[in-house]
Amino acid sequence: MTAPTAPDAYATTDRTVPTRARERASYDREVVHTILDAGCVCHLGFIRDGAPVVLPTLYGRVGESLYVHGSTGSRPLRSAAERPDDGEPGLAVCLTVTHVDGLVLARSAFHHSINYRSVVVHGTARPVLDAEERAAALDALVDHVLPGRAADSRRANAKELAATAVLRLDLAEVSAKIRTGGPSDDAEDLALPYWSGVLPVTSGYGTPVPADDLAPGTPVPDYLTRH
Repeated sequence: MTAPTAPDAYATTDRTVPTRARERASYDREVVHTILDAGCVCHLGFIRDGAPVVLPTLYGRVGESLYVHGSTGSRPLRSAAERPDDGEPGLAVCLTVTHVDGLVLARSAFHHSINYRSVVVHGTARPVLDAEERAAALDALVDHVLPGRAADSRRANAKELAATAVLRLDLAEVSAKIRTGGPSDDAEDLALPYWSGVLPVTSGYGTPVPADDLAPGTPVPDYLTRH
């Protein structure tokens, strides 16, 4: 699947321009892609029966599209198939990805904050019906979580594919927002006797734990040990 050519930045819209801290917003395509590629869990928001629903789920990126998947009987997948939008099935969604990089501890409770990188995507999630695109999307979902795993596992069979639905959300109405740096204490608080600074937040992988029924002598794949 080839990513379409596009300019270096996403166009701004009323929904992608924040009302506060606009200096932290970015529409740079590379910045957005880097934040998305650094994660694997998103929150997918939509309206169901007149009420908001937000679900955590895995995602994968292929070029200028994000893919999510689930059971054909799941709420968002059913909604995407049922709700028409300009003549095509689809579901209006808001998808978010956030990384917390540090806890920002100020001298005052009011100025505490976090350092973070986030992306917000608005759009219509469409059901993926093309068999080739579905297969590529499911491989991307697996490899987005752990690069190299899709080729090192059995692909879904016909029964599993029939029970799995895939949605595509194109990256068109997109924004990133980033905070870095230390606390912003008021001048009159600088002499207070409280520690102030940033507590970094990091994530990483531990030592692989084999399944109880793994055949003796099965080697640990190198993509699990190079992190």
